[in-house]
Amino acid sequence: MPATTEQRVWFGRGALPTAQRAALLPLSLLYAGGWMAYRAVYALGLKRAARPHRPVVCVGNLVVGGSGKSPVALHLADLLRGLGRRVVVSCSGYGSPRQRGASWAPPGSLDPAEWGDEPAMLRWLRPELEMVVGRDRVAAARLCAERAPDAVLLLDDGFQHLRLAKDVSILLDDPSPPNALCLPAGPYREPRICRRLANLVLPGRFWVEPGPLSFLDPTAEAPVEPPKEAAMLCALGRPDRFERSLAAAGVRLSAAVVRGDHDPLLAGNLLDGVPPGSTVVTSAKDWVKIRRRRDLDRFRWVVALVQPRIEPADDFRRWLADRIDEVEAEQDRHATG
Repeated sequence: MPATTEQRVWFGRGALPTAQRAALLPLSLLYAGGWMAYRAVYALGLKRAARPHRPVVCVGNLVVGGSGKSPVALHLADLLRGLGRRVVVSCSGYGSPRQRGASWAPPGSLDPAEWGDEPAMLRWLRPELEMVVGRDRVAAARLCAERAPDAVLLLDDGFQHLRLAKDVSILLDDPSPPNALCLPAGPYREPRICRRLANLVLPGRFWVEPGPLSFLDPTAEAPVEPPKEAAMLCALGRPDRFERSLAAAGVRLSAAVVRGDHDPLLAGNLLDGVPPGSTVVTSAKDWVKIRRRRDLDRFRWVVALVQPRIEPADDFRRWLADRIDEVEAEQDRHATG
């Protein structure tokens, strides 16, 4: 499978990737030092995180892409709604015009070119889900407080956004990463040694069970059996993990078209190497961009859905419900005190 430049530097084996990482190491150390200084400003109380809205639940990670935040956030949204809670999901809208500031997403399908691929994916999978989009998470929390003061604000990413206080943080991190260096020599946004252990860190007391892939005919929105053979098309942070998941589901890949994370997937020659009539399997995040293409009918499309869950499920559900209750009780005490 072809790898992106970042994939080769961060996770590649052999002399060349090792030499590239070594050449980038001084920049990584500079980046890590800058991050630790930024964190110290809040740790020492020189700045305080804002609390314009509560409760705030964050699904975050330490690396750039590929950790499965959005599927876990969707799982949490389902859990919270099952507990009778109103949920508003906050997404960054990375790479889109809406990433600036914070915007309340209107009802209906979202154009990934305007709102970002992850918000468009979440709205496709859960049409009724309320969302606020933008990288300014404090502004997003203020908007939630105005528009949905009774809601749980669920951050899809935002763990590094120290300006906003979180009540629950669920951190997705590989316990044994192949490359634990910070950017640009490695994929880490912040040094692992400085992990801020919040109310919940995974793995630990609870863990994410990825579960098997399920498959969907996106044109009919109906479940299908996994194809025995297909071409793979994706623009994900960790395409190698997607490939392994497809192999575990029994899908033999006849071709692989891989682009960088968040690529719009609209290039006219994108599928030139895939014979017409072939089955093409892709992710939900990629499908919301691909469905805008004019050559859809040249192929049979299948979407592979990742449906993780946090285990042990009953214990986690009780823990989450209790924690949200505690936050709301604390709010009530402050309001009456």
